[in-house]
Amino acid sequence: MPTLVQLFWLFIKVNILTTSGPASVGLLYKESVGILMTNADFVQAVSFSSILPGSDALQLAMFIGYSVGGFSGALVALMGSILPPTLLMLVVVSILNRLRRQAWVTRFVSGLTPAVSILMIFVAWQIIQSANNGVVDWQTLLIASGSLIALLLHAPVPLVLFAAGLLGVFIY
Repeated sequence: MPTLVQLFWLFIKVNILTTSGPASVGLLYKESVGILMTNADFVQAVSFSSILPGSDALQLAMFIGYSVGGFSGALVALMGSILPPTLLMLVVVSILNRLRRQAWVTRFVSGLTPAVSILMIFVAWQIIQSANNGVVDWQTLLIASGSLIALLLHAPVPLVLFAAGLLGVFIY
């Protein structure tokens, strides 16, 4: 039972302290790797949750919950992931509905965009380094560069991830 409570509070905390799916991955990494799962398990969880259709954050929560506590763990992690954003969105929507015509709200959201972009790059770099024990080899750069080019050419994200996984099978 303490593991289920730990999972619930982990996902409550991650979903209260982060603003989006990609941003939550960084905090989830810090809070779960070495405590609930290994680095390799976390990378696998992020990979699989990104390939499948649907919300990456919810799939990641269910994957981690299931690997830690089975079916009960998946349900608890899902509830911990859904509860905070649902309650916060109800409050934010009611406030923004009253403030929607004020210019500072638009400028505030515009200011968040570069910070979230840098956060996503930072998390990606940390995952790449930790997956290869701090060494970024030519194989990793090849897969990363190919993925970036494919995404810039508007290839579907699940297809890019699947292709990168297949390429990893042959390269590594």
